[in-house]
Amino acid sequence: MNTSTNSGGQQSTLSIDNTTATTSNPLPLISDPNDNNNSERLKQQTQRLTHHLNGLTSTSTTTTANTDASSSNGYEATSSNGNNNYTHDRFVSSSTQTTLTGSSYPSNNENINSLRIFSNSQKEVLRLIGQHLQSAGLNKTVDILIHESGCVLEHEQASNFRELIMSGKWTEALVALEKLKQYIEERDGIQQMKYLILEQKYFELIEDNRAMDALQCLRHEIQGLKIRTERTHELTTFLMFNSLKDMYKAANWCGKGFVSRQNLMEKLQKYLPPDVMLPPKRLESLLSQAVELQQERCTYHVKPGTLKLDDVSLLKDHACSKQTFPCVTIQTLTEHSDEVWFCKFSPDGTKLATGSKDGYLHIYDVDMETYKMKLRKQFEGHSFGIGCIAWCPFSRYVIACGTDECNELWIWDVEQEEQRSRMTHTPEDSLTCAAWLPCGQRFVCGGSRGQFYYCDIDGNVIDSWEGVRLQCLHVTSDGVILAADAQKRISSYKFDSLTDQQIIHEDHPIMSFTVSKDGRLALLNIATQ
Repeated sequence: MNTSTNSGGQQSTLSIDNTTATTSNPLPLISDPNDNNNSERLKQQTQRLTHHLNGLTSTSTTTTANTDASSSNGYEATSSNGNNNYTHDRFVSSSTQTTLTGSSYPSNNENINSLRIFSNSQKEVLRLIGQHLQSAGLNKTVDILIHESGCVLEHEQASNFRELIMSGKWTEALVALEKLKQYIEERDGIQQMKYLILEQKYFELIEDNRAMDALQCLRHEIQGLKIRTERTHELTTFLMFNSLKDMYKAANWCGKGFVSRQNLMEKLQKYLPPDVMLPPKRLESLLSQAVELQQERCTYHVKPGTLKLDDVSLLKDHACSKQTFPCVTIQTLTEHSDEVWFCKFSPDGTKLATGSKDGYLHIYDVDMETYKMKLRKQFEGHSFGIGCIAWCPFSRYVIACGTDECNELWIWDVEQEEQRSRMTHTPEDSLTCAAWLPCGQRFVCGGSRGQFYYCDIDGNVIDSWEGVRLQCLHVTSDGVILAADAQKRISSYKFDSLTDQQIIHEDHPIMSFTVSKDGRLALLNIATQ
């Protein structure tokens, strides 16, 4: 605090500190200069304050702070001891002797960031962002991100290794790889990485028309690793091509340059732990997983296939509108003359098969743009009606089964529009359900009287399982046979070892079921009465 005495002997006091600026006669404070309509008010308050201070005859010593329009909030404050002041202070301008109120921040960004402590998850997010920016070619932006955050994208030796690979300096890259050896967890990982590098070198030598150098690389370097012998023999054939274009196609290689080296780098990264070098396109991978999860949770999503990142906006969660869900009848098929008991689309979605009590099997072609259907073929001869239909995996053959009284089934060739075969085993059989194996040349069938057969496409019984009363059959994409039986359960069966395992048990009979394409979910039709 400093004091001064005016000409009349009256003492006037001016004190300024980190929180106050007062005189014995109150001084008006000037508001933040960023406020609207502030310019004129600031000028008027400055004039009044200057006039008041000029009335003081003694000199007052005050703490000053200079405004700096280039700082983040318009001010930079320095306390009397020279240190940056980060509290909510009142600042005094030495040029105008005015008091300003505001929040002070250091103008030097390094001072701010040196105080910031990132959590482990924040560091990983910054690394992922940096990797994505790097893949987009924004290297200067990556340098700024590293400088400001203090987070390193990858190990220094890993960065040097990447640079050598992308520059095509193969000898130096192999030396740098030895320095990363301690971080490679797989037993033969170092050898596999060397092989990939030398393979790229070999291809580039061929492209540069350096056949002798490529041959030396193959004989002395690649073969010297003594791994992947079959692949090494295959590499020798690429020296025989007269056309580089043919060699590219045979080797599934896109040619010397950034793309092929980037592909090589992505293969090499898989051998290094993520704290040394991030997995390739890690941020894109995480975003793709998030989009897939949103697709699974979307109530009205019916579009086939998996959504890609370019198909959706990352700024909001994916959600299909109820209006896009198909809930309006666009066509009614009237070709059957009696009850329709079974309908099933082909695996490729281009055909529909329908079975009826009238004994006819109808095949419809589906227009994939309008989804309208046109009758293609009508197969007859099913005297007991058609109660079950099964398409083969490649959408050519159809199995048609009858009711409980029917002891035979038919296999129709849809492309040739003729009967492929007809199967019957014993007069006592009841063949009411069937399902194809993934090969499309064999199938299983059975019924409610205890028959369970494993057959070929010609209708020959290869094996059988007695005593299983079947209601419905399904075979997963990996060949697992699932069957719903009269014991209110779904079990898996293996004909090679004649073993079964219960998977689902219900309180009521399971009349039928269907399994999702990925084999994860099953929809059951259960009789509750």
